[in-house]
Amino acid sequence: MVGYAEILVAFLFFLFLFLFHWIRYRNSPITNWPVVGMLPGILSNAWRIHDYATLLLKHHGGTMEVRGPSFTNMNFVMTSDHRNVHHLTGKHSSNYERGAEYHEIFEILGDGIFNSKLEIWKSNRRMIHSLLTHSKFELFLEKTIQKKVDSCLIPVLDYISQEELEFDLQDVFHRYTFDRICCLVLGFDPECLSIRFPEVSYQKAFTKLEEIIFLRHIVPRSFWKLQKWLQIGQEKKLTEAQKIVDQFIYERIEISKRKIRKEKNEEAPLFDMLTAYIEEEEMGQKGDKFLRDSALNLLVAGRDSMSAGLSWFFWLVATHPSVESKILEEMKGRFASKEADWRSVLGMNEVSKLVYLHAAICESLRLFPPVPYLHVCAINPDILPSGHRINPNIKLYYSLYAMGRMEETWGEDCLEFKPERWISEEGGIKHIPSYKFIAFSTGPRSCLGKETTMIEMKMVATAVLWNYQIKVVKSHSVSPNVSVVLHMEHGLKVKLTKRFV
Repeated sequence: MVGYAEILVAFLFFLFLFLFHWIRYRNSPITNWPVVGMLPGILSNAWRIHDYATLLLKHHGGTMEVRGPSFTNMNFVMTSDHRNVHHLTGKHSSNYERGAEYHEIFEILGDGIFNSKLEIWKSNRRMIHSLLTHSKFELFLEKTIQKKVDSCLIPVLDYISQEELEFDLQDVFHRYTFDRICCLVLGFDPECLSIRFPEVSYQKAFTKLEEIIFLRHIVPRSFWKLQKWLQIGQEKKLTEAQKIVDQFIYERIEISKRKIRKEKNEEAPLFDMLTAYIEEEEMGQKGDKFLRDSALNLLVAGRDSMSAGLSWFFWLVATHPSVESKILEEMKGRFASKEADWRSVLGMNEVSKLVYLHAAICESLRLFPPVPYLHVCAINPDILPSGHRINPNIKLYYSLYAMGRMEETWGEDCLEFKPERWISEEGGIKHIPSYKFIAFSTGPRSCLGKETTMIEMKMVATAVLWNYQIKVVKSHSVSPNVSVVLHMEHGLKVKLTKRFV
């Protein structure tokens, strides 16, 4: 039996620890508790994790050590200091790799470009670079975007505006970008974007995968590993979503192979990335798993970053009328008259001349980068420019979301949506180093699709803004969700008004 004295001593001991930590951390936005570390503060703020991390980083001067429960391996360093990011991704990048835990969290991606180890990653990157710079692909990309905008996106928006409906613009962009990336990668249009707004199981499964993978970052590894082993909770949902996605991709691989064999002696009318990968696989005998991993990574990259980027851009423009007016004024300079056909300036060369639109998109990506966090793992001991000592195997997260909100980098007006900060006195686009404007990552792992992403966002923005005025529903709340991609938690509820009837 435990006596009253022992109970009293234990109570006083824990009371002392509580008071000690309260005194020590009373002016801090997060408390490092005995045993459980900072996990309670993180979990209680998980619903606003991006803004909470920004608050923490500002409080700690841009870099801080986050401690998890003592019985877990959840300690890591988080930074928004661009000097540290430059250090991690520049000449010291060889000392920082994805790490075993990263590969485990993103295991569903297999050996694709986002999750492969160094040698396989180099091979994947060379392959993707050669595809993106191929003249056939550039032509195919332009025609695919023009076709999807002209025959799907605009007709759907026309119908919605005529019916005066309130609708979720983010859902429209999810459907548009999924159709478009399936065309580019798989040579197949699933037709998710139509007036019927069909339920497509594999499209929804992609979103579910992202949400659960993010949760693996903020709960103890032992917890989600146990869920996976028992096939319960979120890990069961992850398994179910993966089965749907895998079935879809393997079916497309088999269909593409049959198509290639059938058209072996003919000139293929289209150029898609899966076809190129199948031809590469036949030479290297890598198998369907290689094709599945490659296709999945390309689908994730092309679908989610674009839909998130478009959603935040149109929300910002809709809530900043002066910016919208300047974009339209610039567009009118490219049109002969207001009755001119917007399709005449929807080519890559034409939209690349829209400087203010480019600046507005950059400003949107600064505030709402599609990927809010990236992380690496140290190989050898190091010291960051901020003075923080890094031990081997320690994880380092850099918050892209917080980096766009640092006064030291962007000035006191860093929270304002201000495209003018990107325009030089000569009227061109200011060059800002990629380790400061981090939306497309930086260093050896910088995004290969940066140029095509910017071009497509301009093409979609030109078509939509020229044809419609977007008004956000007054009662609708907009906030970031908790996922590996920065989507809107409750979508983007809007109403459209046709500009030219």
